[in-house]
Amino acid sequence: MTNPRPPIAEGVPNRLYGRRRGHPLRPRQQLLLDATLPRLRLTAEQAAAPRAAFAQPVEQVWLEVGFGGGEHALDQHVANPAVGYIASEVFENGLCSLLTRLAPEGEEATAPLPPTLRLWNQDARQLLHLLPDASLDRLFLMFPDPWPKLRHTKRRFVQPAMLPLLARVLKPGAAWRIASDDPTYQAWVTESFQAQTLFALPEPATTRPQGWPPTRYEQKALREGRQPLYWEATRT
Repeated sequence: MTNPRPPIAEGVPNRLYGRRRGHPLRPRQQLLLDATLPRLRLTAEQAAAPRAAFAQPVEQVWLEVGFGGGEHALDQHVANPAVGYIASEVFENGLCSLLTRLAPEGEEATAPLPPTLRLWNQDARQLLHLLPDASLDRLFLMFPDPWPKLRHTKRRFVQPAMLPLLARVLKPGAAWRIASDDPTYQAWVTESFQAQTLFALPEPATTRPQGWPPTRYEQKALREGRQPLYWEATRT
């Protein structure tokens, strides 16, 4: 008998907040969303058995929540060919930024696409509830929106009430990498992991560790004099 999905934890919003569109889409961007994205989109049915969702066998499944411009996701995908990589993002301009690197102009509907990359363009919480127990080998949260206003704290992805949901889908020993340059969010990460036993959270690194590809948000933070912190939590 299949275990029922756990209810949404109290205190966690029913959706993850974030813009779906910035500036108006150009014709090329709209074509990427219409013709390329469907060829890479992870379906709800595939999410229920993620190892089988890819066009070739994979040894592990990794998830990135909020991939922004996609440079970190693509670097990780290329560097780890045996991994099935699910990249989640709702912001259409960010989706187009990644897709434009995969499909040359004029080949949006025909260009060969990476067999071990899948995209989820809906709320990441929906995906987390669809995934089976212990189905992820690694999780990435790279420079998320800090939602700095006090009244918006429940919109942050890192939440004490969110940890059980994430612990359910991560295998024991799986790594959850978090990076942020926002002092408020950095303090929030430490606070959110207190008084829980689902994850071990060592002190963060102050320089990007080896194996962590750079992102445009990290580069912007460094240019503007902000100090990023890099955590690697471990599912106990």
